[in-house]
Amino acid sequence: MTIPKKSDPLTSEEMTEAAEVFFPLFNIVHSRMPDGATTEDCLKVMESVAKLGHKNRADRAAKEKELSFGFNQNKKDDA
Repeated sequence: MTIPKKSDPLTSEEMTEAAEVFFPLFNIVHSRMPDGATTEDCLKVMESVAKLGHKNRADRAAKEKELSFGFNQNKKDDA
């Protein structure tokens, strides 16, 4: 089997895999949206929530790295 090019259409298996990740996240945001919110509104909010989630992840990683010293350091950090 050849590796598909970046511009090749997605297969139904790839779409299914992506949908299994996307729709639970969409439903989390959609369930918190006010009544009458459109799908477009929800997608815009999802983008903002995702940015905040990535920021929170980076902040946690920075804090954990800050707290790692001496015997608490991960061996990966030494390399």
